[in-house]
Amino acid sequence: MTPRIRSTNLARPKPDPGTPRLTGIDKRPVPSIEVFAPGPHYGDGPGVVGDLIGDVEHHGGMHKAVYAFDRAELDWWQIELDRELPDGFFGENLTTEGFDLDGLCIDQRVHVGEVVLEVSVSRQPCATFARHLGVDKWVKRFTQHGRCGVYFRVARPGVIAAGASVDIMDAPGHGIPMTTLFAANMGDNDAARQVVAAKILPPLYHDRLERRLVRD
Repeated sequence: MTPRIRSTNLARPKPDPGTPRLTGIDKRPVPSIEVFAPGPHYGDGPGVVGDLIGDVEHHGGMHKAVYAFDRAELDWWQIELDRELPDGFFGENLTTEGFDLDGLCIDQRVHVGEVVLEVSVSRQPCATFARHLGVDKWVKRFTQHGRCGVYFRVARPGVIAAGASVDIMDAPGHGIPMTTLFAANMGDNDAARQVVAAKILPPLYHDRLERRLVRD
């Protein structure tokens, strides 16, 4: 199968139970999305025109500009959970297919038409995600499976259409994939040492892992 964007998705805002805010985790397919590079900090907004971020203390900014999740992984969870999971349901702006999304390396680039995206940081499953799924011990289950999808930076802005092909550029020499970074962020100190030694993360994320290793 040719690597492609199966679906482009935007938030359908809904209340986040137990909080005073709305959440944009429930995304629905639209014909296309326009992506850009927001400011560098949490709270600087999403990198997708018309999208919504509810928890601005932990989301948004250039390193979490666009979130992608693989359709094959949604299919896997459909079987595990015995329920339908439509494109966008895990909060992704891009539902991909035809390539190993989680196997992409940190800082690896992909081209989607005029747009250039760069693999950035991992998702860290949160209480909002758990409430959205309504599954007991969801964060633990999602973490144990080990495939979190990919946050992208926007290196070249533009419009991404559903069905667009994806050109995958060569991986950086460090060879550290998103699966390793996710494991590192979720408590695997061996993985964390690999990531810290490679010095591949933005300062905020690098320093956070380095401090944890010092404490442990």
